[in-house]
Amino acid sequence: MARRPWSSIPILDGREPLLPLPSPLHRLEPHPYASLGAPYGPEACPFRLRQGVVARLLRAQRLLHDHEPGWRLAIFDAWRPVAVQRFMVAHAVAQTCRERGLDPEGAGPAWEEVREEVAAFWAPPSEDPATPPPHSTGGAVDLTLAGANGEPLDMGGAIDAIGPVSHPHHHAAAAAADPASEAARWHRRRRLLADVMIAAGFAQHPGEWWHFSWGDQLWAWRTGHPLAVYGRVGDEAAAGVTVGELEGGDSWSSVAREEA
Repeated sequence: MARRPWSSIPILDGREPLLPLPSPLHRLEPHPYASLGAPYGPEACPFRLRQGVVARLLRAQRLLHDHEPGWRLAIFDAWRPVAVQRFMVAHAVAQTCRERGLDPEGAGPAWEEVREEVAAFWAPPSEDPATPPPHSTGGAVDLTLAGANGEPLDMGGAIDAIGPVSHPHHHAAAAAADPASEAARWHRRRRLLADVMIAAGFAQHPGEWWHFSWGDQLWAWRTGHPLAVYGRVGDEAAAGVTVGELEGGDSWSSVAREEA
């Protein structure tokens, strides 16, 4: 898999802690990758992010409420260890092969094309501390919009879809041609998600409408910062919070007070 354009940006990690997502942030459960058997381990839970990212998500949630009272940010995925990244890359390759009638264990030009397409969306599962996958830093989050009932809204393309439909502006031309169309509604929702996240300080992945970062190399590359402030958070540093502890409030109270 090719290196990303942000991979050469230096990292100066201040060791900011991972925090469980607080209850005001809606989690889409069961977690999609854990349900597939991704190797998080018995103690580790994916619904955690760096303290600064949690604070900015709470800010983005308030901005969303100002635009659409009752709507919520819905968190699809957050912290993702490298072992899970590796598992999901293999899963995406196998799934795409099966969709095209290919044996996932095969070889040849058609299989190489699948791997290249998957690599455009899934970061390499690098073990090198200088090139961590964005989600392994605790600085990246995949999310969508949800209505008052907590159900995700139709955004005109599924999270993790491989192909042009995942580009943030995929529906822009159709929306301009017919502002009353379904595509226009999808485009407005994607723009609203991006607007509130960017206003809260995040940077959007250029090829994925659902992926936003703060503090990692992708964020630094998109915003012109010379350094990333989050490096990889290893399994040994992130395996101490159980799913049950996610409902507790004390671990994030300082962030909540800061954002109140």
